[in-house]
Amino acid sequence: QVQLVESGGGLVQPGGSLRLSCAPSGRTSSRSTMGWFRQAPGKEREFLAVINWSGSSTDYAVSVKGRFTISRDNAKSTVYLQMNSLKPEDTAVYYCASSNYWLPGTIWSAADFGSWGRGTQVTVTS
Repeated sequence: QVQLVESGGGLVQPGGSLRLSCAPSGRTSSRSTMGWFRQAPGKEREFLAVINWSGSSTDYAVSVKGRFTISRDNAKSTVYLQMNSLKPEDTAVYYCASSNYWLPGTIWSAADFGSWGRGTQVTVTS
């Protein structure tokens, strides 16, 4: 399994923005579906966004659609999550993950992803 490394988390005020990055620690194929999840204390891991290997298709959770944007740069083997209009309830540890398939219409969950990063903390507070 590929080891993924997230970066870009931090402390931000409500209404602010952050861009998270995720890259493999070693050599990997870019033909993986990539996703972002988050987990707040005492809550289950929540699906946020997913992107297919070419970047031509994406899907989002209702809770972040219109505020978060997933993208990828396969030349850099990096996936991004641009987060705008952040709210205190967005505070969580954010994880990226990879999957070996892309099926349109999938109700994505953590079970669809095989490799995970260790997460990066995002804290939204005034």
